[in-house]
Amino acid sequence: MGRWLTHGNESHSLIVMTRRLQVLFEDDELAEIQRLAKRQRKTTAAWVRDVLRAARATEAYPEPEPKLRAVREALTHAYPIGDIDEILADIRRGYADPHAG
Repeated sequence: MGRWLTHGNESHSLIVMTRRLQVLFEDDELAEIQRLAKRQRKTTAAWVRDVLRAARATEAYPEPEPKLRAVREALTHAYPIGDIDEILADIRRGYADPHAG
């Protein structure tokens, strides 16, 4: 069973993995990654997966509250409005003649 696997000890991992990601590196960069993986006694693939998982775990997602606060504040103001057909006609005129004021 293990003959077709890249590494015999990865058979349990391959059962649950369903997608392949190909990443291209310059030779010297790949050699450095391989050295780092070897230093940790991991395959290059396992090292890359671990590093990507760690990066995902530390990725900061922006909090929605600042945007929501800006929207709420904007709603408290009275902005000039107009008829939608007139606004769209003004926009079309502006595209047709960008020098029109």
